[in-house]
Amino acid sequence: MDLKNYITSIPDFPKPGIIFRDLTTLIQAPEAFAEACRLMTEAARELKPDVIVAPEARAFLFAAPMAINLHASLVMIRKPNKLPRKVITQDYTLEYGTNTICMHEDSIQPGKRVLVVDDLLATGGTADACRKLVEKVGAKVVGYGFVMELSTECKGREFLESQSDAKVFSIFEY
Repeated sequence: MDLKNYITSIPDFPKPGIIFRDLTTLIQAPEAFAEACRLMTEAARELKPDVIVAPEARAFLFAAPMAINLHASLVMIRKPNKLPRKVITQDYTLEYGTNTICMHEDSIQPGKRVLVVDDLLATGGTADACRKLVEKVGAKVVGYGFVMELSTECKGREFLESQSDAKVFSIFEY
């Protein structure tokens, strides 16, 4: 199954010059969504993560079935003012601006093996911000998993590989 056939490209969103790769059409197709989750899970299995972290919101949809199938806990990374308990924060740069992410301070125990899961790898800024949050609580990112990767444009894989020794994988590239 060619999962790229289920992605819709939206030019000039969220600003001129950006091509937004819309995964919602993949998620709406049950067989494609199931296959994407299966491929992500199988690519991550060898990493033996204790915890999967996922930044909101599309990543939650892929990370949840992965966590169940890998017997790992799931930690949701959210935008400010979305989590009710004490949080730690991390600022980061997107390909089209800046943002802040938050994680419950007590959500990951020191020494745990963590897999960062997101829908898209562009510049790597969001995933790297997740790594920094994980390291703040004394855990270690062992891998980064993405549904799709903008490899030729944004160089996110190279950036993440330069920041740690964690494995980087995606199930398809643009």
